[in-house]
Amino acid sequence: MGAAMATVLPSATSGAGFKPHTMPFAPVAADIAEADRIFDRTLAPYKSPFGALIEHLRHYRGKRLRPALLLLTAKACGKLTVTHHTLAAAVEMIHTATLVHDDVLDEAELRRHIPTVNAGWGNKVSILLGDMLFTHAFHLTSTVDGRACNIIGEATNRVCAGELRQVTERGNLELTESDYFAIIDGKTAALTECCGRLGALDSGASEEVATKLANFGRNLGLAFQIADDLLDLVGNEELAGKTLGTDLEQQKLTLPVIHSLHRLPATESAQLRNSIRTGGEGVGLRVLHALEKTQSLAYAKRKAEEFARAARQELDCLQRSDCRTILESLTEWSVRREK
Repeated sequence: MGAAMATVLPSATSGAGFKPHTMPFAPVAADIAEADRIFDRTLAPYKSPFGALIEHLRHYRGKRLRPALLLLTAKACGKLTVTHHTLAAAVEMIHTATLVHDDVLDEAELRRHIPTVNAGWGNKVSILLGDMLFTHAFHLTSTVDGRACNIIGEATNRVCAGELRQVTERGNLELTESDYFAIIDGKTAALTECCGRLGALDSGASEEVATKLANFGRNLGLAFQIADDLLDLVGNEELAGKTLGTDLEQQKLTLPVIHSLHRLPATESAQLRNSIRTGGEGVGLRVLHALEKTQSLAYAKRKAEEFARAARQELDCLQRSDCRTILESLTEWSVRREK
């Protein structure tokens, strides 16, 4: 289904000449590498019994968006310390754990062009591996201080609650935009919000600045997730490097589909809901035609851009620097990426 919809990608989600994979993290490149070393060192004791499995996790660690966000925020506030390296490794562990679990929930077979853990080792191993990553992330955070534990613990609770709500809402074809935003505010935005807050607080920034950078992270996460949901509908699986089309197949309504179902005439909306409910040949094209009729792809893209603009505005609390410029560029990348 994802491949069948790929023909609309240029008008739906991409930006002319924009190359997200060239995102310049140079000011914190050495710090990201140190966070990676902490991540690897934490899992090193498991290489003997589970070598291939632990090695496979490297394929899950692609963009490094969350550790980069935490480290860039810290440096933009003026002080990046060794504590930030530990926290960056912890948030990357939590994010990796959610990806491993998500692939089980979505029955996905590809992640960054490579077979998923569940495709290679099965669901039981995937669930236990994700759990192990969660516990090690909390253990790492406990070496910092209680405040960091509270912030990361609260964010992880929101992530899990968001994922749980999304799963329990599967098949609810009456889902509203408000429901959708409540889901993604937890499953995605909670962790990016956490990164902004931790980066600022552990650099010695005021509570006011930390709140603004937490808001930056939250809005960035919301923009990122809407763009991700657009990709699942109209993306190119080869470019994305992961299984696409899973949301519709599993009756998980995302913003473009919700908007379309509420804009179609009642009879057409009921027919489309029935098509999604029953699945089968051609449902993807029927949904795509509805999205085009109601201009729902453009609507979702505008929403993502609104959150990206809101994120940029929160950065006015920072002095001009290379790190602030990169944080600003992340807001553009979040809505224009192709993977």
